Amino acid sequence: MSTDDFLSRFGSPGASRPDPVAAAQQAMRNPLPARFYKEAGVLERDGLFHVALDGRTARTPARRPLAVGSRAVAEALAAEWQAQAGQIDPAAMPLTRLVNSALDGVADQEAAVRAEILRYAGSDALCYRAGEPEALVARQNAVWQPVLDAVESLIGARFLLAEGVVFAEQPAGTLAAFARKLDAIPAPVALAGAHNVMTLTGSAILMLALANRLIGPGEAWDAAHLDEDYQIEVWGQDEEAAERRAIRRREFDAAALLLAQG
Repeated sequence: MSTDDFLSRFGSPGASRPDPVAAAQQAMRNPLPARFYKEAGVLERDGLFHVALDGRTARTPARRPLAVGSRAVAEALAAEWQAQAGQIDPAAMPLTRLVNSALDGVADQEAAVRAEILRYAGSDALCYRAGEPEALVARQNAVWQPVLDAVESLIGARFLLAEGVVFAEQPAGTLAAFARKLDAIPAPVALAGAHNVMTLTGSAILMLALANRLIGPGEAWDAAHLDEDYQIEVWGQDEEAAERRAIRRREFDAAALLLAQG
């Protein structure tokens, strides 16, 4: 099987990606192809860093070169390919799938991707706080509020908070200020990372904080799962839920790398 055949079969073109857990589970149900190359590496060419399989540039499902502007990202991509053993497991290649999506989808749909991120900011998870129990309320305030304060300082505008599920429409000026900072995230690679960080955390605010190094990836992940972790403390951990969360974490780590380096 050639590189192009493999990526056409297991790539994920398009700006809108399926749920990463479902995508990984589907990939694991497909018959896995045998590894068809000996060495995965990085070649620098025309100002970009290409993922090379046996010296040939790998290509996306749309036959674009699998090449990025960051050596760190290219090396991480090549490491995913090199780590494949007798068979190639796309579930173990979240970065490759996401970069394929960036190059084949986000590159052609940048405005739509930015608009979707902005829509998330209009109903962001960090703006909706619990009314009870007191322990959860206190934890949300302790963890979420400093992040929200930092992002508000960054954009020079304030978000409205709500309790429970009552919708709070954000001021137009706040969303316009958010959009100006969002526009600073370059497309397509970093923007693809931003989109996935947002969908995996449920928060455009956490994404923007991470993009501007106001918090680190671990802090963003923990903040996004604050409610879930509280419920686990109360009711215990579900094994299947833990497995799904581990898959999402791998997807998140890939997205965070693109956001930082793309």
